[in-house]
Order: sequence, then C-alpha cells, then structure tokens
Amino acid sequence: MPDGPATPTSLEGVTSLYRRFRPGRFVEMRGQEHVVRALRGAVANGRVSHAYLFSGPRGTGKTTTARILAKALNCESPADGDACNVCTSCVAITRGSSLDVIELDAASNNGVDDVRDIVAGAWHGSPGSWKVYIVDEVHQLSKAASAALLKTLEEPPAHVVFVLATTDPHKVLPTIRSRTQHLEFRLFPAETLASLLRDVSDAAELSADEATVEAAVRLGRGSARDALSALDQLLATGAVAEARPTFDGLLEGVAQSDAVATLSALASLVGEGWDPEQLAEGLAGEVRQVFLLQVAPRVADAVDADRARLVDWGERLGLARTVRVLETVGRAIREMKSAPDKVVILEVALVRLVRPELDATYEALEERLGRLERELRAAPGPSDPSLAPAPPRRPIGQSAGTAPEASPSSPPPPAPAVAPAPPPSDGEGDPPLDDVRARFAERVVPRTSRAAQLILRSARVDSLEGPVLTVAVASEEMRQNTEMISQGLRGALEHEFKRPFTLRWSVDPSLAVAPPAPAPRRAPAPIREEEVHDTGDDDAEVVVVDSAAEHLITEMFPGAEEIS
Repeated sequence: MPDGPATPTSLEGVTSLYRRFRPGRFVEMRGQEHVVRALRGAVANGRVSHAYLFSGPRGTGKTTTARILAKALNCESPADGDACNVCTSCVAITRGSSLDVIELDAASNNGVDDVRDIVAGAWHGSPGSWKVYIVDEVHQLSKAASAALLKTLEEPPAHVVFVLATTDPHKVLPTIRSRTQHLEFRLFPAETLASLLRDVSDAAELSADEATVEAAVRLGRGSARDALSALDQLLATGAVAEARPTFDGLLEGVAQSDAVATLSALASLVGEGWDPEQLAEGLAGEVRQVFLLQVAPRVADAVDADRARLVDWGERLGLARTVRVLETVGRAIREMKSAPDKVVILEVALVRLVRPELDATYEALEERLGRLERELRAAPGPSDPSLAPAPPRRPIGQSAGTAPEASPSSPPPPAPAVAPAPPPSDGEGDPPLDDVRARFAERVVPRTSRAAQLILRSARVDSLEGPVLTVAVASEEMRQNTEMISQGLRGALEHEFKRPFTLRWSVDPSLAVAPPAPAPRRAPAPIREEEVHDTGDDDAEVVVVDSAAEHLITEMFPGAEEIS
C-alpha cells in the first residue's frame, strides 16, 4: 500500500467540491484507516463478507466506501485489493450507470415493495463478477421491509454483497446487525480535514488562504463533506469573517466579570442577525475547545492561529470557570427549546456567569469564595495603621467597669483537653468566651462542610448569650452566603456543646485585613460515650471514654447527632 493518501480524482462536469473530489479508490480515502485496511484485505484475500453494516456520522464516507468496494470487487485490473478506477466497470460505477451496483435510499423508499424488488433481482445475474446492493439509511426501513430483507441476508446468493449504511445503528434490527460485518466510521480529526482541504484547493487551483481553510474546518465539525461544502461557500462569498459569530467580546466580558460588556457583546451579535439559540450552541462549541485544550489538548479540533487564541482564553478563564460556562450555557440551550423569548434565557445565563452571587449552584459559591480568598491574600498587612484590627467586642452582659478576662494582646487560655458539656441555659451558665472560641476553631469548624470551612476559617466568635451565638465574618458577601451553611454549623455546635444554638451573623471588615492563621490540627475529637455507674444515689459518676468509631461517623456526617 502507498505510504500516504492520494488526492481524490477530479470528476469532470461536476462543480461542487465534495462531489468533484470524491474518493474513487481506497488509496484516496483519509481518516478511516481501520475500515480501508479491513476491506482491502478482504478483497485481496478473497474473503469478502456477504453483508456489511457501515455506521457513523454524516459526511464520513460510508456511501463512498461502499462504491469503492463495489469497484474493487468488479475491477478488471485490481491491485492489492484496490480498484484501478480507469477500466470500463470502474468508470460505469463512478457515473452511476453500472448494472452491478444497485443503490436504494431507505429514507424515501422504505416500503416492503421496494425491498421485495431488491430480493427478486438479487438472484438474477449481472455483467460483473459481483452484484452489490447499497442501502443507505437502512434504519428507516419499515418493519415489514426489514423482515423481507432479513430473509435474503440469512441465505444470500453467492455473487451478491449487501452494504447497509446508517447514522443510527442502534435503530437497525438486532437480527439484521447480527448477520452483517459491522464497520464503524469516525469523524475526521481537524488536522486531517485541513490537509484534505489544502490538497483539494491546490488540485482545483483555488488558492484558498489559511484563514479560509481554518474556517471551513471549524464549520465542517469532523465531516469531510461538510468541510468541503463550507470551503466551496467561503470561496464563493469571500466572507470568511462572517461565516461564524465572533465570541471574543462575550468571553472578554465573562473573564472581566463585566455584565455591561457581556450583554453589549450579545446585543451586537443579535443585532447582526444571529439567532440566540445558534449563538448559544456556537458559544458552547467554542468554550468546549477551550476546555479540551486545558485538559486534553490532543482531543481538541482547533488548529494553528485559532488554537493559539483558544489556549489564551483558557489561561484567562481558568478551568473552573470554563467548566461553569459550559454547564450554564448547556442549561440555557435546553431551556431555549420551549422559551417564547430565547434571547432572555441567554442573557440571564450570561449574567449568572459574571455575577456568581445570582447563581445558587455549588460551583458558583466556590468561585465566589475563591475570589474572596484571592482578595484576602492581596489585602495589605496589619502594619498599616489605618487598617488596624478593631478591638475585640465586649461580650453582652459585661459592665463597662468590669475588667475583661484577658487583655486583647494576651493569648487566650488553652482549651481543656476534654471540655464539659453544659446543659442548656438562659445565659447565666455560659462557658467562657475564650473556651467557646477555642473549641469553635479546633473542633466545630473541622466538622462542617468544605464550603462552610472556606467562610469560617476567617470568622470570629463575638459573644455567647444563652442560646444566641454571634459570629462575625469579613464581608457582607460572606454574610449573605451564611444561609447555606447555618444548618450544618448549628448541628456541629450542638454536637460539641450538647445544647441548642441560635446563630446571629455580623460583619467586621477588619477580619479581611489579617485573617487568623488556622489552628494547629490536633487529634480528632472523639465522641464522648458517657457511662453512668449506678451507685444508688442521684449523683452518678460520669466517665468520659474516647471512641474512634464516633470520630469516623462525625467525619463522614458533619453536624449529625446520634439519637439512639
């Protein structure tokens, strides 16, 4: 076999590129090496199957390959399982006038009578060595027609070969699939399509520039026929820039989190006449390439200058935001199917992308918290006197003349190894505030969810008055997000202190200046199993026993409470 594919032979009298340069031999085919290898080997070794099923996306060469197989079987001078494409039989098959090849379009001829005509004619002789029946879109045959075809496939004439082509092989009857040799066709890689278009352009003396070839490859989406048709159209109109919308304005607005710029770019595209649903699908396809170039560059279809541009967008957006754009636009495409005003759906989706606080998904929350963390790391240190931390608030109930338990500069007293579990109270029996803060940071926060820990790592317990616990966070945006973590935090608090709590949130911007360092990771707090020894009096002795089992339970179910 030759080392590389040849340029398809030009068909005289045909002007469209995809018909004019249709492959006429196996050696001219590209991108389906596994199919070519199987069929050429079968023809060369005399082991041709009586029935084949060719399946794959449109424009990948299924019908073309079936015709080439018919040429190779009836060629007067075959070479290494391939047709010569110049003998009388090959020329007749190319022109569609051969009596050895019968084609049936099942999309429009799907009745049982159409198949019965094929079955009746299959037993008749033909000028060539083989009689080849090509049934396109075989999955559209009616049940009766499929049943009529099945009988012939079970006991075919010795000189007949059936080639069934379909884009939906799962719709073909299993009994028919089981009697055929199934060969699957694949979409063409971008590099293969680009090489084919350049060769066709040179052979047709079209002199297509690189920008035109890249645009045709993008429009082809893996289909050789669609890519050649797109090249034909681009060369005829000369409007490469207008062949597809430009999404750089939309991506710039998303990257800058600028709602005005994003909606302005969308309005400009809609004003140019692009359909909103078409824009959403195009944007999803563009961002998909950005996503693939970040995680699996070899899978991406973009080439040359377009590839470099999308790589740059991937670096600006980041992987997390790229995934969120894909998911959000994908949901918008589904919602557009039944929406009366499709552009509104797309506008809302884009605003959610640039304003994460309007999106209630976990990915949006993580993006907002990540942005806050970056702002905290970029904030100036406490050496700036204008941004010095505010003094700690006086707990509710402490008089102005009463000395605090510890000065603001002195470190808080160490938390006890095993803190007692006080019963619910009305505020008179509250544990010391420093003890509450230590246990909150070291034992309560680690038992909450990941999203809660991102907020609470820079929070501060301000006061405890009866069941009301006041917690300060660094910004108003963080306070707005506390609704999603309050339930889990209350569960972790009640598990630690054995009492119910009511949470009150406040905002202290000084926490954003110098976020407190995370407390050193101590041994996980085990569940305390209280064993009460019956001594006969009311004051029973309580013994605290460490349990590794409870630790594992609380790690898996933060904030849960054992009820039995």
